[in-house]
Amino acid sequence: MAPNPLFLSLLLGAYALTIAAILVVMFRRTTKDRLMALLLSVDEVSTFIGKAGAWAIVALTLAICYEVFARYILQSPTSWAFDVSYMLYGVLFLLAGPYALARNGHVRGDFLYREWKPVTQARLDLVLYFVFFFPGILAICYAGFTFANFSWFIFERSANSPNGPYVFPFKSLIPLVGGLMVIQGASEVVRCVLCLRTGEWPQRLHDVEETEKIILEQAEAAKAKGAA
Repeated sequence: MAPNPLFLSLLLGAYALTIAAILVVMFRRTTKDRLMALLLSVDEVSTFIGKAGAWAIVALTLAICYEVFARYILQSPTSWAFDVSYMLYGVLFLLAGPYALARNGHVRGDFLYREWKPVTQARLDLVLYFVFFFPGILAICYAGFTFANFSWFIFERSANSPNGPYVFPFKSLIPLVGGLMVIQGASEVVRCVLCLRTGEWPQRLHDVEETEKIILEQAEAAKAKGAA
């Protein structure tokens, strides 16, 4: 099936806007190391997208609370709550992907990984990116484009409820986020290469940290202070 012109234009426009945002952020940075500035700029754009998508949980909470109130108090359940809930959760889940990758927050066997030297970590990450990550994400991009393209052709509506809201805008997020994951993944590959050269991981954009990481850093600092 030929690409839907409107869908293809919007998708390419979104990709172009993302790349433009990365370049704008990069050239606004004061560091002279343009490669490091580029990596941090990709992180910043992924972080912005992830945090913007996080607001979907507020809308999701409000929608579910209203549905419970309408169903059990007003005795008048809505026809749209189910569709809205899975679409909002899908938005939250998809847009969190690049952000989690930028924060190095995806699931791994940390009890082994964190004990290794940075160079060993980088070697393993580099292999896994090319063996698992990129093939999987590119498959998602291809399948997502196919699903979304067909959805645009028929202006697909949900068959899960009488209200039948349009689902093609939601499905469009699949190839879009797939592209963002490819960009962030390429940034992570560059980080692996830099780590192999220098023996240390390049810096990441500062953001909130997981409680576990904070506790480990505090323990290491206390241990170093005690040794001194």
